[in-house]
Amino acid sequence: MSSKSEARTGLAYGFAAFGMWGFLPLYWALLNDSPPGEVLAHRMVWSLPTALVILLLVGRWSWIRPLLRDPRKLAMTALSAVLISVNWYIFIWAVSADRVLEASLGYFINPLITIAIGVLLLRERLRSLQWVAVGVGASAVAVMTFAYGQVPWVSLALSFSFAGYGLMKKRTGLDGVEGFSADSVLQFLPAMGYLGWLAVRGESGFLAEGTAHAGLLALSGLATALPLIAFGAATMRVPLSTVGMLQYLGPALMFVLGLTVFHEEMPPARLAGFLLVWLALVILTFDALRNARRSRVELRARAARLVPDTAAGTTTGAAAGAAEDPAAPTVASAGAITQPDR
Repeated sequence: MSSKSEARTGLAYGFAAFGMWGFLPLYWALLNDSPPGEVLAHRMVWSLPTALVILLLVGRWSWIRPLLRDPRKLAMTALSAVLISVNWYIFIWAVSADRVLEASLGYFINPLITIAIGVLLLRERLRSLQWVAVGVGASAVAVMTFAYGQVPWVSLALSFSFAGYGLMKKRTGLDGVEGFSADSVLQFLPAMGYLGWLAVRGESGFLAEGTAHAGLLALSGLATALPLIAFGAATMRVPLSTVGMLQYLGPALMFVLGLTVFHEEMPPARLAGFLLVWLALVILTFDALRNARRSRVELRARAARLVPDTAAGTTTGAAAGAAEDPAAPTVASAGAITQPDR
């Protein structure tokens, strides 16, 4: 397959992944007859068989034994499972409580929160435009606090839990399918125990709401896995900077759904907060693209200096040093932010 065809296929997968994530509120809205906690438990329970089928299809089992032998990595995996569970619950609850706009805001500000975590926990240095973007984002949170009459905790909780989840995945080194599978194993028993408790109390809505409702609950694992699979396929075919820009498609679709399908209000003060967030994202994206372009120019310049020494059969010392420099800038370091499963 040619590089152009690969890129087109990658873009198609990227649009599919973030499009499915953007339309997920419609799916969870169909399950409003069940409490958010029960929907979450079914999502966890049905994710495990989905993950097992995926692993059987791709034949990827080699990561399991090293994970089980590393207590530190296993602990971080457990923490990531907790963080994504919190994220899922708040998102499902937000849909049932007609707060889709606030949920979309959370995923809009997620790149800014990710940057803040990088500064505070990883001691990363920000470029000047990134500082400007973070400042504008902080102003947006202040404006939204005024608009809502309280701190937009739904947005912040979604963003912090998702950014923390991404940080744990970065530390464990598990990719999308592996991370999803590990989370599913850790989530299964607590979720199954909760569903059993509901059944004993006569409060389970799995069969009480009809076969269609039960079918939707059972398919929640697939609804979780499909965008993840498409996301993984996209990241293998297009630059991370492109994936970073595509990630805004999801919350943009949620925003449109909040206005047109869920008919949520958008007073001027709230709109001002969203506009500030979008301005911050424009600054952040511009900075990422500029830095990526600069990195490519530097890499080409280094490659041009790799002049072979025909007499010795080696490169010059300066050129060799440039070739082996592990700190050489890459597109991935340009500020593109990937998005794990939601």
